[in-house]
Amino acid sequence: MVQRWTRSALVCLSLLTTIALPATAATETKTATLGDVKAVLSYQKVETEGWAQYPDKRMTIQRSGQTILDAALPNDSEYDRPLVDTEYGYFRVVDLEGDREPEVLLDLFTGGAHCCTYSLIYRYDSKTQRYTSERFDWAHSGYRLEDLDRDGIPEFRSLNNRFAYAFASFAGSAMPLQIWQYRQGQRVDVTRRYPKLLYQQAYTFWNSYTEAKQKTYEEVKGLLAPYLADKCLLGQGQDGWQRVRQTYQERDRDSFFTNLRQFLKEGGYQCGKE
Repeated sequence: MVQRWTRSALVCLSLLTTIALPATAATETKTATLGDVKAVLSYQKVETEGWAQYPDKRMTIQRSGQTILDAALPNDSEYDRPLVDTEYGYFRVVDLEGDREPEVLLDLFTGGAHCCTYSLIYRYDSKTQRYTSERFDWAHSGYRLEDLDRDGIPEFRSLNNRFAYAFASFAGSAMPLQIWQYRQGQRVDVTRRYPKLLYQQAYTFWNSYTEAKQKTYEEVKGLLAPYLADKCLLGQGQDGWQRVRQTYQERDRDSFFTNLRQFLKEGGYQCGKE
């Protein structure tokens, strides 16, 4: 079946323990640097009743040894775990825009079923000589930071979480590719710029669908929806719709097509003529 990222699920498993422990607190400090920018993350780690809490999280950012920012994390929850020293997230100073002005990137995990990671990105404003931060949510899929076209500007490679539960259970919901860049404090969708990756994923979805259909797998709609989304981004919406209409002959086909058409439109997928 379709390979999916389960970073949040793995994080959740790594945090849970069945052993009840007395409350103990320890101060953690992590450091990330690039050039003359140094970021220091500090927080308390409190172990209580088998579940960790992370109160008093603070970010300090220095430039050439001068402290520019020293503040608590915005909208902080003591249950949000900084994803440091793990394979599931990042704490690093990195140039996200290719302008030689690095940002500070921190990922956190909120906990919960099929949930959730988010990023805080601190950006320097040379006019005000201050750092500002923005929060970007990744739901359960998370992301991978990759320079996909090797131009010195990394991309956030993720999945479109709107597709979870839309036409199948969570386990049966495949999700289409979604690729972002960070530009002047905003997250910009650049998925269409990577047709090769879209084609590869659409191909995988279709093969998974035909395999599932042969095994009378009941949640094939969870594969057809993201397949058609990829086809629309490729400018092949008409071909995608034709294939889906020909192959899906269940009793609910009319309502499924109506709902799918509306769902794709609301999600920004312009599929053209059917």
